[in-house]
Parts: sequence; C-alpha cells; structure tokens
Amino acid sequence: MLDKRVGRQEPTLSVVLPYSHSLGEEACELYNRSRRKTMPWQELMLEDIMAVDENGLWTHMKFGWSIPRRNGKSEILIARAIWGITHGRRVLYTAHRTTTSSSAWERCVSQLSGAGYVEDVDFKTYKTRGTESIEWLRDNSGALINFRTRSSKGGLGEGYDDLMIDEAQEYTADQESALKYVVTSSPNPQTLMCGTPPTAVSSGTVFQKYRQNTLTGKNTNSGWAEWSVPKLSDAYNVELWYETNPSLGYILSERTIRDELGDDQVDDNIQRLGLWIVYSQKSAISLKEWESYIIEKPELRTPTKLFYGVKYAKTTANVSLSVAVRTSDNRIFVEAVDCRPTRDGNSWIIAYLLANSAEKVAIDGAGNQNILENEMKDAGVKCKAILPKVSDVIEANTLFEGQLFGGQICHCGQPALTQAVSNCEHRAIGSSGGYGYTSILEGADVSLVESVSLAHWLCSSTKPEKKEQIIKY
Repeated sequence: MLDKRVGRQEPTLSVVLPYSHSLGEEACELYNRSRRKTMPWQELMLEDIMAVDENGLWTHMKFGWSIPRRNGKSEILIARAIWGITHGRRVLYTAHRTTTSSSAWERCVSQLSGAGYVEDVDFKTYKTRGTESIEWLRDNSGALINFRTRSSKGGLGEGYDDLMIDEAQEYTADQESALKYVVTSSPNPQTLMCGTPPTAVSSGTVFQKYRQNTLTGKNTNSGWAEWSVPKLSDAYNVELWYETNPSLGYILSERTIRDELGDDQVDDNIQRLGLWIVYSQKSAISLKEWESYIIEKPELRTPTKLFYGVKYAKTTANVSLSVAVRTSDNRIFVEAVDCRPTRDGNSWIIAYLLANSAEKVAIDGAGNQNILENEMKDAGVKCKAILPKVSDVIEANTLFEGQLFGGQICHCGQPALTQAVSNCEHRAIGSSGGYGYTSILEGADVSLVESVSLAHWLCSSTKPEKKEQIIKY
C-alpha cells in the first residue's frame, strides 16, 4: 500500500539562527497528552521557536511565521502558551477578532484538561468574552495566560514574559506601540507572530515589515518561516497545494481546497498558496515613491475635518471607503478604511459615517451613487454627499498624483493600499486626455486607490480654517 501523500513539512523560505538545544520537544509532549496531536511540521517549528542558548535564553526573541489558511498555524501558539503557563510564565495571547481570542482560550483549557490537569485544582479559568484568562494554581508562580482582542491601548501597564500575536496580518503600528513594551521587564521575553500574507482588505503593517527586515538580515535575534509561492501562480495547480500547505493530507484534503477556490486569482494565491505580493515596477506610482511618503503618527489640524471617498468598483463586485484629513503641516493624510463586496450592502458604510463625524463624502459608481445617497438620508447621516461627474473624477486623479509627487500627501503604509497603489496604471476616461486607474494584477481591486483619490480631492478642495491646534493622531 502506498503511503498517504502529505504537504511539504519544511518551510519554503525561512531564517533560523544556529542552536544546539531546544525545549520544543517538551511543548510537543505536553500538547500530545490530549487527543489532539502535533503534526511533523508543527514539531519542527516548535523546535526552532523554542531553541535556547547555553544560558537558557531564547535564541529567537522574536519569531514569525506565515502559512495559508486552515493549516493549523495557531496551534503552535496554543502549544507554546500551555507550555509557558506550566513553566511559570505570564503569557498574553492577542488576536484581531474576539472570536479568535475566545476560541484560543477554549482550546488552551481543553488541552490542559486533556493533559491531565484539573480545573480549580491545577488551574482556574475566567470567561468574559474578549478578556478570558487562565490562572495557574500550582507552585504560586503567578503564571497565567490572558486572552485579549487587540486595540491601540490593550496591554498598557501590564507585564508578561510572552507576547503572542495571532492574525498578525491585521497587527497595526498603533497596536504594536501599545503592546511591544509589555515583555520588556521579563528576564527572558519572547514575541511570536503568526498569520497569512496581507490581502486587499488587511489593515496591518507590522507583520509585513517584520518579514522583510528578518529576511534581509536587518532584525537581530529574530526568526521567520513561511510556506509560499514566489510569484503569482495557477491556484488550481495541485502540486503547488502540496508545496505550500503542510497540513494537506492531515487535516486538509484536495477536495476541500478545490471547492474553496474562486474567480479571484490573486486572493486564491494569497489565501491558499501563501503568496506575498511582489510590487510592480511598471505602476503609475512605484512602490518606492509611495513608501517615501509614509508617516506613522501624523499630527492633525484642529478642528479636525474628515472627508470620505466611496468607490464602487467597475471590474470587481466590491466597494471601497477611504478617508482624508489635513495635518498640522498642511499636508493631507489619507487612509483606506475598508473594501467589501457590494452584496454586503451599504449598512457598514452608513454605520461608519454615523460613528465618525464627516464633512463630506464623494460617491462614485454608476447605479450605486443615488442608492447610497438616499440610504444616508434615511439613516440621518448629516454629512454632504457629493456625486462627482467624469470631469470631477479626472480632476481628483490628476490632483492626487500631482500633490503626491509634490510631497503634499502622506499615509501610514497600509499593505492593502500599498498593494493597490503600486500595482496600478492609468486608463483613459472622458474625451480630453483624462485618466482613471486599472490594476496591473489580474483580478485585483483598484477601487481602494480611487476611493483615496476622491477623499483627497474633497479634503484638498476645502480650505482649512486659519486657527489651529495640534493634536496627536
């Protein structure tokens, strides 16, 4: 009988520092006491992650990994977390979504129980959705695992030994500023990040920068591993499934993968083949040009006036929302808010506009402009809706590029927006030489760029008040 075929167990790309000893086997043995068992690739990962030097200190003070969805990447965090609490460590487990952090709490409780530890004797649990905890009762060590949904303030004032970042593709610079110091007082801290490559709607920037800096040797005491294809590939190629999905043949099947693939080749490459987008140098705006205007914490002019752009895409069934605001040095800061399928309706746009005081919103997209405008009126949205004509869109795009290259626009380097901006080219609109944008990447959505351009246009066209104060963004 032939052996069952399984996915590649070693990463396709990794940076691992030399070591001679690891505690990874201990973590696997503890995890495997329950009915859930580690897969070979998870055991190899834990060996690298939990490598220690001759003084017992972590070889990698930071370690990140990227794997396509549904392969069990977070189970490595679970195994590491329960090892941590049983060895006297204080652990902070964070996620982008409340459902993820709550699920992690449930899995840790289950693994501890399955390993033979008794609740209310060996450990105690606390469950408040979004702020769950496990307290270790043995040895009076003070060990615990706190589970939190990330925010720009979460973790401040608390001290831990281990910081875990699940769904790291959504880990923002503001969240990192609030969390990175929670482990600095530990004598042997470790920070772990896992996720998938950023998609067109991912908001985080930290994961991408960490990957780039680790692969290029700029980070010290850091490790990285990923399962990925190096370029846009055929998502229906079965051989690539086995190359990039280590759990294929264990908990994933060819049938499951084949059923999930859709018409968006780029998204399928990111989600299932682990593709990290390589930015095009043929774009109307190059990656280098766009990244030269990154600013992490702009100081905003007060009173702060927010201007929004909504763009219903022409080639994909999506709608994007972006915002623009003036800074204290009279530049315009732009940011993508979200990009969602139009079938989700307009309620999320209306909810956002109601929750965030807006001056004006520009809405572009034939067949959808008037619908959103009427729904805004019915919902009591007070900001003025502007329905731009073709000449206005041409003016907006021309103004956007002119002010960008003139250094009058800044942004925070969002991966989704960076991907869209640095992979677009001009398309002719109107009859007088005007242009819009189209994506160089097949199937990619350029509406993020167009919504940013509209928001910038409104902000730029409104003169700021003379009196101002400086506030921190």
